[in-house]
Amino acid sequence: MFDSDRMSEELRALKIDVTRLLSTAGEEMFDSSNDRAEALADQIRAALAELGETVDEEQQQLQGLIADRPITSLASAFALGVVVGFMLRRH
Repeated sequence: MFDSDRMSEELRALKIDVTRLLSTAGEEMFDSSNDRAEALADQIRAALAELGETVDEEQQQLQGLIADRPITSLASAFALGVVVGFMLRRH
């Protein structure tokens, strides 16, 4: 009536099939996540390159502004230092 050997063989076959499927699915998921990580890394690199260019432009503009008005720049830096000094002193 109940064939335990046949049931054991079927369970082993099922286990092998599930293991194979999970292995294949795991590899596909790894490849997919790897592709997504590379795409994200490319986007980050592009954003950092653009940020670097923007920072260089701003730095050149700031250097030009300081070179055109050295006394005003020095007075502004001094005033900012005094304000920060007073703020730090209170804490």
